[in-house]
Amino acid sequence: MSDLTMTRGSGNVFADLGFAAEEAKNLQLRSQAMMAVESWYKASDLTQAMAAQALGITQPRLNQLLKGKIGEFSLDALVNMATRAGMRVGLTIAPVPGERVTRAAVTKRPVVPRKTGQARRAA
Repeated sequence: MSDLTMTRGSGNVFADLGFAAEEAKNLQLRSQAMMAVESWYKASDLTQAMAAQALGITQPRLNQLLKGKIGEFSLDALVNMATRAGMRVGLTIAPVPGERVTRAAVTKRPVVPRKTGQARRAA
């Protein structure tokens, strides 16, 4: 019998699988949106063709969603579908408690001198 070790997950399966934090969060949001649209479809008495029309997509596209093809869907497209399905869609952005905010370095673009006598264009 082998020794098993249990490790507590982070709450985001994609982060636990090794995806970068940004990509893991995007995948998590897309996954949640896909599951919401799938639940809406299963609760409806619509055929795939009728549901696809209501969502503003094709039936093959709905089939991709139902098969969990997450890479085929942008967050924008999923928000549009969820909204068309009559769902309230929101996004909460807040600092993570206990995490330190870091600042990115900002560099100025080099100033290119103008030739003398060149008129300056109004913006």
